[in-house]
Amino acid sequence: MKKLLFIVNPCSGKGKIRTRILDILDIFIKAGYDVKVHITQRSLDAREAVIKKGKRADLIVCSGGDGTLNETVSGIMELKNPPVLGYIPSGSTNDYGTSLRIPKNMIQAAQIAVRGDLYMADVGMFCGERYFVYIAGFGAFTEVSYITPQDKKNLLGHQAYVMEAVKNLSPLKSSHMKVCWEQEDGSIREMEGDFIFGMVTNAVSVGGFKGLVKGNVVLNDGIFEGLFIHMPKTPMDFSNIVSYLLIRDEEENECVKRIRARRIECHSSEPVDWTLDGEFGGTKTDVVIENLQERIGIHSLHK
Repeated sequence: MKKLLFIVNPCSGKGKIRTRILDILDIFIKAGYDVKVHITQRSLDAREAVIKKGKRADLIVCSGGDGTLNETVSGIMELKNPPVLGYIPSGSTNDYGTSLRIPKNMIQAAQIAVRGDLYMADVGMFCGERYFVYIAGFGAFTEVSYITPQDKKNLLGHQAYVMEAVKNLSPLKSSHMKVCWEQEDGSIREMEGDFIFGMVTNAVSVGGFKGLVKGNVVLNDGIFEGLFIHMPKTPMDFSNIVSYLLIRDEEENECVKRIRARRIECHSSEPVDWTLDGEFGGTKTDVVIENLQERIGIHSLHK
């Protein structure tokens, strides 16, 4: 009988998984799996459980938010023969689930977890020591997506993000940084300046909002989408930043730089706090971000 390891964060999404877990287990068993359940107890518990208990699993399914998914994927990446991943989103943002077209309905997601199409997705490596699923970022807006009240998101959508982002522009703090990146064609580009925000991502939405990432994002092309915002020097610069975020213009302006890259290096003069999939990723002066193409298999509806 096939073996399934089910990683559950009972606190994610106000604990909604508690009322559906028997129905979900029934789906797994009827699909022919011998199921072992692990309820997470603390930070990094999902990663540790995958490393200890996932070696013999044919499928690992996790239920939780982006943080739980990050830990699960990080654990799978440590296994010699990585099993396939299934995902039941239950957090407040679920950016990666949205990118994979996995529904928020837990029963539907559970069915996809065991019967969905296999999609080989890229994984990000941060400084050669940590992994991220869809975003690595620093600066002014890094936590905005996660502190914006859900009622504002539901009512105003993208504009809610901008409203909260603008609030965070008042105590502006920049980081002087040199950014070097390898483009799709293998050529190397670089820029240097004072940045108030930067993100490297592989998702169609960030913080629950579509449109912050431009272009046709492909999750298995070996390419990250990057967005870097310079420190505004004049009221017009400030206006250009807000306009870019609010209107979502396709064109860059002097304060906003978008890139597409296989590999990115960021070297700062002072230590900078980074977040990985919404969780603290460390304080660094030298950062190397690499795209590990098609490194993990996940059941989804994404083609």
